Amino acid sequence: MKLSEFRYQLPKNSIAKFPADPRDSSRLMIIDRHTGEFKDKKFSDILNFFQKGDCLVINQTKAYPARLYGKKEKTNAKIEVMLLRELRSEERIWDVLVEPARKVRIGNKIYFDNNKFYCEVVDNTTSRGRTVRFSYDGNLFKIIEKIGEMPLPEYIKREPNEHDKETYQCVFANNDYLASIAPPTAGLHFTKEMMKAIEEKGVRIAKVVVYIGQGVFENIEVEDLTKHRMYSEYFEIPRESAELINKSLKSKKNVYSVGASAVRALESSVLTSGTVKPNRGWTDKFIYPPFEFKITTRFITNFHPPASPSLLMSSAFAGKDLNLKAYKHALKNDYRFLAYGDAVMII
Repeated sequence: MKLSEFRYQLPKNSIAKFPADPRDSSRLMIIDRHTGEFKDKKFSDILNFFQKGDCLVINQTKAYPARLYGKKEKTNAKIEVMLLRELRSEERIWDVLVEPARKVRIGNKIYFDNNKFYCEVVDNTTSRGRTVRFSYDGNLFKIIEKIGEMPLPEYIKREPNEHDKETYQCVFANNDYLASIAPPTAGLHFTKEMMKAIEEKGVRIAKVVVYIGQGVFENIEVEDLTKHRMYSEYFEIPRESAELINKSLKSKKNVYSVGASAVRALESSVLTSGTVKPNRGWTDKFIYPPFEFKITTRFITNFHPPASPSLLMSSAFAGKDLNLKAYKHALKNDYRFLAYGDAVMII
C-alpha cells in the first residue's frame, strides 16, 4: 500500500474554521461497510443507532492551551513555544517546539507573562524541537491555563480565541487527565445531554485515556507505508472499562470507538481470545489498510486531511475505495472537514 493512494484534493473552503453550535448540530455521514451506501444525517441522529448493551468508548483526555508566546532574553525577539510533553515534573523539564527555531539555541532563556517566569533551553531534539527547564515554582498547568492559547491546527486560518478553550474540548474531558495538546476531535460533537441520553438507552460507557501529543501534527514522509513510524502516545485502559467492552463483545453487541486515539489504544491491547485487556503504557501502533480490527465494531471519526494517519485508519476500517468514495460524496455535498468539521460513523 502506497501513501499516494490516499491523496485527494481538499479545497480550502471545505475546512471548518469554527465549530458547529450547538455541537450536535454538525452533520453526520454514515458509511455502511456492508452495503457500500452512504447516509446523510445530523449528528444528533446518532442516538437512533445505539442499542441496549452496546458500548461507547470515549477518551477522557483533556487538552490544555499549549501554545505560549514569550520574549527571548536580551533581544526581546517574540518566540512561540508549543508545549508537547512534560518529561520530569519535579525538575519542570518539558519537550517543546519553538518558532522561529533558528533564533533559539541551548542556553537561551525565553520569558513569559511579563517576565514573571522563563524557560531555559537545555537541549535540541529536532529541527524545531527543544528540551527546556521552566523556572516556575508551583503548578505550571494553572499558569498555562491562564496565558496559553489552544493550539488550533495550522489549517484553521484564524487566531485562537478564549471561546476555543471551551469548544476545542470534549464535554467528557476529565481534569485529572490534563495532558494533551489536542482533543479527540470526533468527541467534539457530543453534548452532555447526548451522553445522558446514550446512558439512558442502556449503553455502557467505557472510559479510556490517551494523551494526544506531537503525532497530531504529523505528516507521513515515506511512500512505502511499512516504513512509517508513529509518535508514541501514552494510554490507560482501566480494568472496569475493559470489562464493559468485553461484556458487549461477548453478547455480540457493538463497540463504538470515538476517535482514532481510542481505537489505537484498544487495538494495542488485544488478547488472543479477541477481547481487550486492562492496560497502560505507550503505543506507536500505525493502522493502515489492510488491518483486522478486533475490538472496535463501529468507528466515530471526522473527515481527515489527505494522506494523514487518521485517514489511513478510517480507510482500514471502511475499506480504502469505499472511504475515498465517501470523501468525494462529502466534498460534493458541502460537508465541513477536519478538526472543527462534520462527523463520520463507519458501521
